[in-house]
Amino acid sequence: MSAGAGREAVFPTRQSLGLMKSKLKGAETGHSLLKRKSEALTKRFREITRRIDEAKRKMGRVMQVAAFSLAEVTYAVGGDIGFQIQESVKQARFRVHTRQENVSGVFLPQFESVISEGSNEFGLTGLGKGGQQVQRSRETYTRAVETLVELASLQTAFVILDEVIKVVNRRVNAIEHVIIPRTENTIKYINSELDELDREEFYRLKKVSNKKQRDNEAQDAEIRAKREQEAKSNGDAAAGATAQSTPDILGQEDEDVIF
Repeated sequence: MSAGAGREAVFPTRQSLGLMKSKLKGAETGHSLLKRKSEALTKRFREITRRIDEAKRKMGRVMQVAAFSLAEVTYAVGGDIGFQIQESVKQARFRVHTRQENVSGVFLPQFESVISEGSNEFGLTGLGKGGQQVQRSRETYTRAVETLVELASLQTAFVILDEVIKVVNRRVNAIEHVIIPRTENTIKYINSELDELDREEFYRLKKVSNKKQRDNEAQDAEIRAKREQEAKSNGDAAAGATAQSTPDILGQEDEDVIF
């Protein structure tokens, strides 16, 4: 059977109707779940967008202060402070840890900055002169790196959510505008075909019933005619037998009586 426009190629049976109804129910349930998932992800996406805007504004201010603090250190120390720090530091105090956050089935990476307080290998840097400027510049750049880590975490979550929301919305639109209408059209087609088959079956049964009724009436009429004919034949035979057994008194001659 060739499929019509907007419906699936199925044979119109009760079993196909049950399968299509189950499929329609599953599609509606899936659409509802995906719709709620899309709404939750969109809400989180807007929140992340707002936080990214705030983090970028904060990043601009922090980097501006850090640049001025580095200029102050360079002016106070009078040399290349970066070379001294690289020579004195053996391991990094600032580390980044990662964890995952589950948002409606989507795992978003979260970056956390961790500072090791136990080790301070360049604590003597700037001891001769400019120690306060060095300490203030270090704190400023620490805040700048923390802001960078926060911004990187938000940007990564932004990219992941953007792709996931597009995929989920495509699925929602496909279910809403393709699968559900096609399944509903298929159900309507099966129902119409089954109704037509029921009407044909009812008409056939009615014709068969009328034919049986006519045959029964004809058979009954034939039986009645036979019975009437037999009754008539039996009546004629009985009348003849009665006529033969009755003596004809009027037709006989009386014998002479002698007194």
